[in-house]
Amino acid sequence: MHAVRNLRLCTKDCVCLFICPTGATNTETGQIDFDKCLDGCRLCVDACPSGAIYLVSSTYPKPQTTEDAVAERLFALANSKAAQEDLARSIAHGSDDPALRQICKVVEMSSRIIAEDLWRESGYIIAQSDAAEQLVEAMLAEYGAEEGFPVEAVQAFLNGRR
Repeated sequence: MHAVRNLRLCTKDCVCLFICPTGATNTETGQIDFDKCLDGCRLCVDACPSGAIYLVSSTYPKPQTTEDAVAERLFALANSKAAQEDLARSIAHGSDDPALRQICKVVEMSSRIIAEDLWRESGYIIAQSDAAEQLVEAMLAEYGAEEGFPVEAVQAFLNGRR
């Protein structure tokens, strides 16, 4: 784990300069030198009065493969969440009660977030997946001639996959 700084939160109080035992922090550039930063030290994280410094992992585990049966169940659950999102939206539009509309908006948003996570876990919406490549190829074939379609971006994505 190494420290990083969120420059938008940094108030330049510079406590990190005085607390860092290796001199890894640099408030002039806003950078923290990973080569100097001690793994998991946390001194600058705990000392930062603005909460602008936090730890990030240096290594990440390999993603696990999802079995087909599990992916199908995840996809079905994601579709049910999408249906819940549509239902909440339609209830909100048909109601004059502001409290009910607000509750429906929350349900709509949370259903969307959960559905996106489930689709991602089931193997969809992942830029590296074969399903994403097939989707982009189908979109290119169907909409590639239409004005405003990002043909160059799609071709760059496809070329990067090959």
